[in-house]
Amino acid sequence: MTARDIRNSFLKFFEDRGHRIVESASVIPYDDPTLLFTNAGMNQFKDVFLGTGKRDYVRAADSQKCIRVSGKHNDLEEVGRDTYHHTFFEMLGNWSFGDYYKEEAIAWAWELLTGIWGMEKSRLYVTVYESDEEAFDLWKKTTDIGQSHILRFGKKDNFWEMGETGPCGPCSEIHIDLTTDQSGAKLVNAGDPRVMEIWNLVFIQYDRGLDGNLTPLPSKHVDTGMGFERICAVLQGKKSNYDTDVFLPVIRRIGEISGKPYSGRYISLSELPNDSSGEQRLQFETDVAMRVIADHVRMLSFSVADGALPSNEGRGYVMRRILRRAARFGRNLGMREPFIFKVVGSLIETMGNQYPEIGQRQQQIERVIRSEEESFSSALERGMEIFETVIQEIGHSRTFPGEDAFKLYDTYGFPLDLTEQMAQERGLGVDTSRFLELMEEQRTRARSARSIEAASGGADFQTDAKTYFVGYDHDEYESRVTDILSGEGDDKLQRIVLAETPFYTESGGQISDTGELFFPQINAKSHLTGIFKTPGGAVVHVLGGIAGLEAGMKVRAIIDKVRRRNTERNHTATHIVHEALRRVLGTHLQQQGSLVAPERLRFDFNHFEKISPERIREIEDIVNEKIAEDIQVETSNDPKDWLTMDQAREKYPNVKMFFGDKYGDRVRIVEIDPKYSVELCGGTHTRRTGEIGLFKIISESSVASGIRRIEAVTGDGLERYIAQEAQKAAELDGRIEKLTVEAEDLRRQLGTLGQDSHRVQPERAPLLAGAGKISPEDLSRIELALRQRQEAYELLSKTVHDLRKEESRQRVRDATSGIGEIASSGVVVEGIKVVWGSVKAQNMDELKSLGDSLRTQISSGVGVLGAAINGKASLVCVVTDDLIKTKKLSAGKIVGEIARLVGGGGGGRPHLATAGGKDVHKLDEALREAPAIVKSLISG
Repeated sequence: MTARDIRNSFLKFFEDRGHRIVESASVIPYDDPTLLFTNAGMNQFKDVFLGTGKRDYVRAADSQKCIRVSGKHNDLEEVGRDTYHHTFFEMLGNWSFGDYYKEEAIAWAWELLTGIWGMEKSRLYVTVYESDEEAFDLWKKTTDIGQSHILRFGKKDNFWEMGETGPCGPCSEIHIDLTTDQSGAKLVNAGDPRVMEIWNLVFIQYDRGLDGNLTPLPSKHVDTGMGFERICAVLQGKKSNYDTDVFLPVIRRIGEISGKPYSGRYISLSELPNDSSGEQRLQFETDVAMRVIADHVRMLSFSVADGALPSNEGRGYVMRRILRRAARFGRNLGMREPFIFKVVGSLIETMGNQYPEIGQRQQQIERVIRSEEESFSSALERGMEIFETVIQEIGHSRTFPGEDAFKLYDTYGFPLDLTEQMAQERGLGVDTSRFLELMEEQRTRARSARSIEAASGGADFQTDAKTYFVGYDHDEYESRVTDILSGEGDDKLQRIVLAETPFYTESGGQISDTGELFFPQINAKSHLTGIFKTPGGAVVHVLGGIAGLEAGMKVRAIIDKVRRRNTERNHTATHIVHEALRRVLGTHLQQQGSLVAPERLRFDFNHFEKISPERIREIEDIVNEKIAEDIQVETSNDPKDWLTMDQAREKYPNVKMFFGDKYGDRVRIVEIDPKYSVELCGGTHTRRTGEIGLFKIISESSVASGIRRIEAVTGDGLERYIAQEAQKAAELDGRIEKLTVEAEDLRRQLGTLGQDSHRVQPERAPLLAGAGKISPEDLSRIELALRQRQEAYELLSKTVHDLRKEESRQRVRDATSGIGEIASSGVVVEGIKVVWGSVKAQNMDELKSLGDSLRTQISSGVGVLGAAINGKASLVCVVTDDLIKTKKLSAGKIVGEIARLVGGGGGGRPHLATAGGKDVHKLDEALREAPAIVKSLISG
């Protein structure tokens, strides 16, 4: 039977017995914050077991995608080294929600295994909870299993609990004996792969209370789980899950990419013969690497397909660990370039029929994996260099220092388990306790920094007053002072609370308003210097000291209208660009942060690669089209009209919300065409999209792995952007003129002016002086003019650079004519020829070239050259190969000693080294000391 046949057979068996075949839940449990990944088939039915939800069916079956890489189910180190542990696996399951119970579950399990699939009854063992007489008797009554094959175990092995409290009950596990002589009774629940569990039947019949006591549930449930990969290995007669058609196509693809063979042998390092050849050990490492990569690419592909991305936190960090672990094992296959992404296609061929989402999102999966591989590659190279250096430094110690493990983690992104893996391959342990100490110190510093930041806000000020925000509808508002809060020490600022305020307080990325406060009773005015909100909901207005200010006074609050209008333009543009990004780059994209200010907007989002200029233009076009449509921006400004979260989701299925943000009991909707953009948002906005004017993305960058950022401008920000571009154009024009003159001078000196008198003449069309009512086409012309200038500047820079190099080569050629005279002079010291002399050079590269020339002209000896470069003494020393080998002479040591005589130092390789010093007047004297220095080094 193929894997597909086995899966279909299981589902049909239970469908014929009245079970609803349900789709697998996502491996990302978005509605369960207690889990990083879906780790069991029962996860999607957790609410039923807890009594908080129900289904329109009472029997169900499915094949559930599962990931187990953390917590009590963490078997990561066994993956690829044994035959049956995985990070990603499928769990075949059937459930009864208060319908059938133990008798049917046991009878059907036995019928499927032995009747339908024909498994040898003599090889099957079942375990029951030690006090579960009912299950024990049912196995005897409803099946023909031998009584000696029904074994009792305690709570550790045969009692299932969802958590410390809640639904729980005994379970009955089915194990298969794969020993050659069927002697596996003593190996049941012993962790031996020759006798492994293949199916677990859980009978949920109790509720464990806070006091630890068990109370019978009014309804009893069945929850079963069968390891799909394990049952495939059994039914296909394989010794390992990796030898089934679930894994072999993927492993073969890895072999094709790496050019390495796969043997399929399963032994541990300890089982390798003591005198095992290098070939045996290499094949062992190759096999393990292929199995690890095959497993890990499954976990990564399904995670990405279901909406997760590698990152530095939570499940994203787990994904990053797994990918880097796979990349590290790829080194054992000689793979130093990104390759894991190339394996995805074979996985889709194998599993895409059952799980079409991986085929539908193949391009995204491959891009994410490739991007992560590329970003880790350079860090891996450098990190491995550091690792090797530490190995050399610790000598005979068997422990890799925790400080260095933390450095690898903090600086190069090495997860601890990766360092442990590399250390284990060298027979070393890692000082994990010290590593964890340093991690905690880092967390403490971060918490302290956050505490200091929080203390500077409203948390230090307490008041019972409340403030009502009227800024959605009013730029000015007459309110009254309800409280005055005092500062500490010589703080001269005043902090007042108003009953109502039109000033927006920073929230959701939109920065706070500024403006003025006017107090008519005392005829005083003050500029607002700050604004913040207390935990109790009061808005505190910070201003300079005003004499006679009292609670109860009337105040006229006036916002900076120009600043607010620009902020509103950018905020509404942010909503439009959010949807445009999703339409151009993909629906995986989610907002990760934003800044809405009067001069610009910033938007962070999850994406795995740099955005091309063509796609940037496409995004801009969509945004500007929506602006040109002058769409009404619908908002509900009165909190009484806001919706509950459930109402919002029901009314607007496409509503966007900021991931990880916390919303109140009621939420405000901002709608820009219900078919285009609907978001939860408390910020201020334009009344129509046409008020934005024009939108322009001015930068795109990476702010973290997997997180991109765009910055854009509208309104006055666009005016400033155009002015800045004009300034750049003027500066480039000036640089081009200077380089043009220098290029002509260089050509004249080289005698090539007549041969090549080409001058770069870029388009010098003037840029627009201001935005006004410019169009997107005007912006395109500005970009083109600046790009032409930039290209011209770069071309001219390259031309000048090449001319300078040619001039330098010509000077070296001229100077080389005198090198022969230096090479033929000198003295013999202890049988070694030593020559020296002064030359003309404009930089150290020219001096090194002359040194190379000198080295080729002395068949055996030491040569030293000196030159005055930029008012300082510069030196180069060369030593021929024969003296490096026989006399152990080093150019670095020689030139270092000479450099001391001119007040400097230096060094380098044995055959050529450079040095310098500040005292150029002593250069000739220092050169004359070369023979004595060589003699002292020989004698020493």
